[in-house]
Parts: sequence; C-alpha cells; structure tokens
Amino acid sequence: MASARSGKQRLRRDVRVANLDEPGVVAPATVRRWVNAVLDGEGVGAAALSITFLTPAKMRGLNFRTRRRNRATDVLAFPLTHLGVVAGDIYICPAVATRSAVEQGVPLREELLRLVVHGTLHVLGHDHPEGTARSDAPMWRAQERYVRQISPRSVH
Repeated sequence: MASARSGKQRLRRDVRVANLDEPGVVAPATVRRWVNAVLDGEGVGAAALSITFLTPAKMRGLNFRTRRRNRATDVLAFPLTHLGVVAGDIYICPAVATRSAVEQGVPLREELLRLVVHGTLHVLGHDHPEGTARSDAPMWRAQERYVRQISPRSVH
C-alpha cells in the first residue's frame, strides 16, 4: 500500500505470537522484535508470520502429521503461499529448546531466539542439509550472525 503523502510503499507486517500452551516463555513483543530483525536483515517488506509455542505432546503430533517423525522437535516452519507477501507458520517447543540449551551450555532465551531465527529463515526459503554438515551451511551461518546481532539487545 502506498502512502498518500509520499507515494512510497508502506511496510505491512503481521507477526503474531501465540503462547497458549507455554505462557510466559518469551514475551510476544520480544518475539516480534526478533522476527522483524531477521525480516529487516533479509530485506523483506510485507510479511505475515505466526509463531506458536507448543507443548512436547502437541509438537510430537504436529511433527508426526507433517514429517512422519514420532518425536517432539525444537522447531517446525511452514512457508505459505500468499500473493506478494512472505508468509508462514513457525512452531517452537520450549521443552525441547530447554534440553538443547542445557546440552549446549547457553541460556534458554538465546536458544529460543535461535529457533525463532531458524524458523524465520526457513519461511524465507533458506534450507540446510541434515547431519553434521548443517552447521557449515550458509543458512546456519546467517542464523548465528542474527543471534549475535540480536542477542545483546533482546536475549539477556
């Protein structure tokens, strides 16, 4: 949509956060800031994304229905087709993130930030190989760059 005064394209973003199953994990405004930082960094204008925090049981069910893997995973992202707008749904399981944070020796908020960034990059079309090669992938390097850029402002 163009502004009547300037004629410039206005940025239209709708980032929705649902903490229904895991209330209080991360404030929705914080998650929106994280997503918008990635969208800005990737040069994305209009976007419609939802980020939902799920219990392990619900994440396991979603993972089974969509990927035929019968386990809870940390993050699932689904790009959606929408006319002229980047769109997608991201699901995060804080319980799995907690285990990963402990294993990696990082604060939980940093791991949740990492998963929000990871899911957002997937929605934007980035991908990575499975296994040990994933940490060498361009997507992984971008993810860690965003975590470093955002974390001083939002994680601690």
